[in-house]
Amino acid sequence: MSSPLATSSRSPAIASDISIDPAVFDPSSIAPDTRAVNAGIVKALGAVPDRWVFPMAMLRKLRLEGKGPFPLAPESPYAQVIEIAGPHGPVPLRILTPPEPAKGVYLHIHGGGWTLGSARENDGLNHRFVERTGFAVVSVDYRLAPEDPYPAGPDDCEAAALWLLREGAARFGTERFVIGGESAGGHLSVVTLLRLRDKHGLTPFRGANLTAGCYDLGLTPSARLWGDEPLVLNTRDINVFVGHFLREGGNVATSDISPLHADLRGLPPALFTVGTRDALLDDTLFMAPRWLAAGNPAQLAVYPGGCHVFIGFPGSITDQALARSYAFVTSL
Repeated sequence: MSSPLATSSRSPAIASDISIDPAVFDPSSIAPDTRAVNAGIVKALGAVPDRWVFPMAMLRKLRLEGKGPFPLAPESPYAQVIEIAGPHGPVPLRILTPPEPAKGVYLHIHGGGWTLGSARENDGLNHRFVERTGFAVVSVDYRLAPEDPYPAGPDDCEAAALWLLREGAARFGTERFVIGGESAGGHLSVVTLLRLRDKHGLTPFRGANLTAGCYDLGLTPSARLWGDEPLVLNTRDINVFVGHFLREGGNVATSDISPLHADLRGLPPALFTVGTRDALLDDTLFMAPRWLAAGNPAQLAVYPGGCHVFIGFPGSITDQALARSYAFVTSL
């Protein structure tokens, strides 16, 4: 996947590389441990009854109790929870602070199709992030659909970003801020960047660490054509998630809902990470060049056989992808 690096004149310290070696899409490039992880996921999810017959609140409760299809990571000893004011009421923030002075702050927005997931469920990845980068992590427990549909979740993420800009320097001793997330969290990260730019005239984040984001809620071809295979996420799941998120309506062609359609000028350097066995593959493949074409440094990392948000599962490509993301963040 290596190629000559083109450096942006606007941010000369940040290299851009969105070239892709076609070999990453060859099934023969998939490592044996990646194949084994994917087979285990399909087996585990294939054994679960139709989860969409259960209320979302029940599914969330089971996941937090460690009774979901995948193990719950141990709670991080670095974690504490505070609440900040938001437009719809209090917004919990789960803050992981390193033992040494923070080298920066990562505003993390979790995934889960805007309906599931929590900051607590990301303690494993976020604890590792703190230890490998020296950054503090602020993970947002934004409101979830269908109980709180669009625009509640994006509003909460916007409020969290504004809180960090007001309080971050005093609380963490640094104004080196990075934003990022996975899946719906990647989507909400970009929406938050656009809102800060367009509503507040602010471009405070040095970078965006975006993993397997969903950037077009009208569904890109890979999402539409994926089918039923339960490799973390399938076409039906995406349609269910979008339906809950937009329960009270919304135009999927607007940038606040589908940031792939936005004017992306003036945004920070971004690292886009995705696996080739991800139903949202096209979202990343389409967004990375648009980011670059808008004049923003962009790096694209595509991993053979990686499932949706494969960094949440052990394996060699997970280690590679996380190491690259840590290097990206600490270079900003």
